[in-house]
Amino acid sequence: MNEATPARTGAAATLPALRLSHMGMFVRDLERMGDFYKDVLGFVETDRGPARGFQVIFLTRHPEAHHQLVLSSGRPETSGPTHAIQQMSFKAGSLDDLRHMYAMVTRRDDVSDIHPVDHGNAWSLYFRDPEQNRIEVYIDSPWHVAQPHHIPLDLSLTDEEIHRQTRERIAGDPTFEPMEQWHAAQREKLRAAGIADDRT
Repeated sequence: MNEATPARTGAAATLPALRLSHMGMFVRDLERMGDFYKDVLGFVETDRGPARGFQVIFLTRHPEAHHQLVLSSGRPETSGPTHAIQQMSFKAGSLDDLRHMYAMVTRRDDVSDIHPVDHGNAWSLYFRDPEQNRIEVYIDSPWHVAQPHHIPLDLSLTDEEIHRQTRERIAGDPTFEPMEQWHAAQREKLRAAGIADDRT
């Protein structure tokens, strides 16, 4: 083992490896905020639409990330500087990691709003921490389909069954394509906008 990577002990030793991937925040003026992050910070819009009763815009600077930032309508005018975080998202390595996290959070009495979701381009597990902050743990699928896209995910199925059901369901969507093809199109979109790839 690399000395720079200490071994996990206790309960943490059983956790899947997770990498902070993207975040979402509620905003008051969706178009103004979208323009700001595109014009000032160089993000490119990948998709937009309704999700969970709000309008959302997906933004990225990475050709292989559908989004690094999600802007969502719904922030109250009177909320002050707080109540802006929409979700924190962590990337896992496998569907087994999602199953492990699902088993763990469903055993806790301080976790709520637990929902496995098939996004077509990803498989996700959503839940809320003890103060109701929304957390997503997810893995990418091999395909792209326009977002938002929400279908309940049955984690009791095998990997093969989940892959087959997802592909069969989204294959007829006009935006369906292999993820590598979508990545290539995003690279061209970023290059045309004069934005360097964010590979970090």
